[in-house]
Order: sequence, then C-alpha cells, then structure tokens
Amino acid sequence: MTTYGLLVFENAEELDFVGPWEVFTASAMVRDQGDKAVLVAERTEPVRCNKGMRVVPDHTLDDHPKLDVLLVPGGRGARETQPNNPSVTGWIAKVAEQADWVTSVCTGSFLLHAAGPAKGHRVATHWASEDALEALGDVTVVRDARYVVDGDLVTSQGVSAGIDMALWLVGRIHGRDHARKVRRYIQYEPAPPYMADE
Repeated sequence: MTTYGLLVFENAEELDFVGPWEVFTASAMVRDQGDKAVLVAERTEPVRCNKGMRVVPDHTLDDHPKLDVLLVPGGRGARETQPNNPSVTGWIAKVAEQADWVTSVCTGSFLLHAAGPAKGHRVATHWASEDALEALGDVTVVRDARYVVDGDLVTSQGVSAGIDMALWLVGRIHGRDHARKVRRYIQYEPAPPYMADE
C-alpha cells in the first residue's frame, strides 16, 4: 500500500497538486491495493489556493497517516510565506526523513529548499523562478528538464510538469506497465495547440 501526502497551504498553485492528485488516485484505482492520497494542511479550515479554489484538507500536520510520498506544490505561498513558517518547514523536514520519496512541483522547490531536503541537490522549478532559486545557494537548478530525479528527491518544473513527474513516480514505484495504464486511464496525451507557433 502506498500513501501519498499532498501538502496544501494558502496560495498554493492548484494544478501543482491537483494534477498529481489525479495521477495518484487513478493509480490507486487501477491497482486496487489500498493505495490512497490525502491532503495535509497546517489547520483543518478550508485552504484558498492561488487562483481562488478552496480545498478542505483531510489531515493536519499533527494528524495524518505515515506518508510514503510527500508532494509540495508551488505558488505564491511556496515562494513568499511558507518558507518563513517554521511549523510547515519543520514538518516537511521531519516527514522527508521518513518518506520514501519527496517531491515538489513548480516553486514548491523553494519550500523544499527552506525546509532542507532540496539543499545540496539538483532540482527543477518554474522557468521564471530558476534564477531566484539558484540565488538562494546550495542548490543546482537544472533548466529545460520537465522533472529531475536526485536520489529520493523528485522535483518538477511548473504546473503541468507535475503530471509528468507523478506518472514517472508511479512507474518507478509500481512499474512502467502500471504507469502506462494510468496514463491511458487519465487520457494524458499532451498535444499543446500552440506548439506550432514556436
């Protein structure tokens, strides 16, 4: 059984966690082995995300099952407020020591840097934030990679890149054939309509 814990906080970018949530929950459904995904927040109240979506956490930082996978989304909250929140950074550091995998999407890498797990590692982040993350020091920002694997740390570029990262991860945990079934189930076959313009 695999338990995925997705951290949510004020001004988290919605697709950063909703995309991987879809992959993880579809994986659980396809496997039918008791896997589950849970939303974890500092408090029990609904969380208002970056674009206004409100979500209700399943658990708080002090009341959640053991997490095999931790996912930290990006957004304004990940860059500006949560890195200065010792309750959240301390929780991330603690969970990261126990989880099999620590992941982030977009600027969630800033929060992983503040909490410690990203320090000394190769990471990806949103293209517009690569220089700012690199300027923090003690991190190697990999550019032009949808996701970066460095040991048990997996970080991805912005927003939709989290889906690619999550698919890779379920493939790494449960096998490539399983990941292909999940990809097919969610009908994930990217064909961006404006790529021809580039």
